[in-house]
Amino acid sequence: MITLCGFALSNYYNKVKLVLLEKGVPFEEKLVKTGGGADVLACSPLGKIPYLETPDGPLAESAVIIDWLELTYPNPPLVPADPWQAAKVRELNTFLELHLELSVRQLYPQAFFNSPLPEKYLERVRPQVEKAIAATKQLSRFAPYVAGEQFTLADCAAYVHLPLAALATRAIYGQDLVAEAGIDWKSYVRLIEQRPSAQRVAADRKANQVPLKSV
Repeated sequence: MITLCGFALSNYYNKVKLVLLEKGVPFEEKLVKTGGGADVLACSPLGKIPYLETPDGPLAESAVIIDWLELTYPNPPLVPADPWQAAKVRELNTFLELHLELSVRQLYPQAFFNSPLPEKYLERVRPQVEKAIAATKQLSRFAPYVAGEQFTLADCAAYVHLPLAALATRAIYGQDLVAEAGIDWKSYVRLIEQRPSAQRVAADRKANQVPLKSV
């Protein structure tokens, strides 16, 4: 049995959870906080979540986890069979995570946790965020899914990252920079939440949620 370790407020945890649910993989969940003790560090050397406990041993880093799940449980596929289309899905996934989410993450302390950041810092971050949003829009298709006609791994990332980017930028700059860039993320989220997997993730997140500033 696979055990998903982490907590339901983590966007990266929820990305992995979506993949598990979409593929119908039996799994259990274990509440693990970031950092943790020696037992956590033995599974995730930097104390990051999520990580998996598998019959073969622990596996950390969400990008690695979803690649392993795709190889181990190939049906239903969440990456196209065509090499070029598969690469484009992974390219978009990379932009969502290494550029959009990580740039917006710099705003989280003030946006969500009442920890004020210097104004000059926020001014310096904004161009990074706007550039990342524009790049994400350029690669996204929303036809109707983020990478095209089929639900893919990129949707598992977009579903959890786009709303946080919108919430954070609205909280800090008074503007939903995602929507202002022309990304109709609310309609996209409504589309994804027609899927039972996303409904489960959203319900579990809400059950564990602390109040956040809303859009």
